[in-house]
Amino acid sequence: MRIGLDVGGTKIAGIARADDGTVLAHVRRATGSGGDAVLTGILDAAGELRAQLADPDLRSIGIGIPGLVDAEAGLVVHAVNLGVESLAIAEHVQRMLGVPCFVENDVKAAALGAAALRDDGAPIAYLNLGTGVAAGIIVDGRIWRGARGTAGEVGHFVVDPNGRLCGCGQRGCIETLCGGGALARAWGGAGELPVKDILDAADAGDDVAIALRDDLFRGAAAAVRALVLSVDVEVIVIGGGLTALTGRLEPGIHAALRADAAQSSFLRSLRLDERIEMLPADSPVAAVGAALLGSVPAKTIALDKEIIVHG
Repeated sequence: MRIGLDVGGTKIAGIARADDGTVLAHVRRATGSGGDAVLTGILDAAGELRAQLADPDLRSIGIGIPGLVDAEAGLVVHAVNLGVESLAIAEHVQRMLGVPCFVENDVKAAALGAAALRDDGAPIAYLNLGTGVAAGIIVDGRIWRGARGTAGEVGHFVVDPNGRLCGCGQRGCIETLCGGGALARAWGGAGELPVKDILDAADAGDDVAIALRDDLFRGAAAAVRALVLSVDVEVIVIGGGLTALTGRLEPGIHAALRADAAQSSFLRSLRLDERIEMLPADSPVAAVGAALLGSVPAKTIALDKEIIVHG
């Protein structure tokens, strides 16, 4: 059995997974703020999963967590939404639970999980549409990081140099168009689900909301285009917090991709709208991917930690 935990800003979602892919147990609990609270939440979630099992024999525990992660060292370098700076998660969890622990950025872990759930070996990208926008890329069953670990940061591709200011300091990044945080700031509403509010207002004819809705679809389409043109993945799986609105997002993203293709025979040849898949809301891909981080034989070199093992 392997445990995978998806540690988010508000919740920890976890699974216990057998090597044949069977999910044996689930857990969901609140995430605390600060290093001590995060570690306590991780250990408590692992304990709850083991308590659900008749044979709680653990091979490994994997953790997907937002922010800057040193996967080699099992170290969270910076996770602002969790109030964490330089936290040695793997070392602490290994010592407390007595099993190998692997730590990875949550989007990269989700990409690994999405590839495993598809189980066809095709190169894929997982595009996370949430408060921010980022992607994880899987090639030959491994997370592809690029030369310095920034592969997949499509949220900061500039598509409009005169556009809105991004938190990265550039103007007109893809994230300023389709990131939930940027859309909420541009809308200025006080609702709990600002993107839903934008879509509702657009449907009611509000001009500002219509423009922001168009930005959302245009930005997501630009992210898909950037991923295909840069790494030519066969499939782009779209997930993240905004997939709670999948029924309203998917038609708009498809329409934006088709509108672009109508103006370019080159884009038509890429068949971008045929390459996307939308995850259902609350899909456990990040927890599945986290569980897979340790699914290799002992003494495997570090770069092989991410190889997906089926059965």
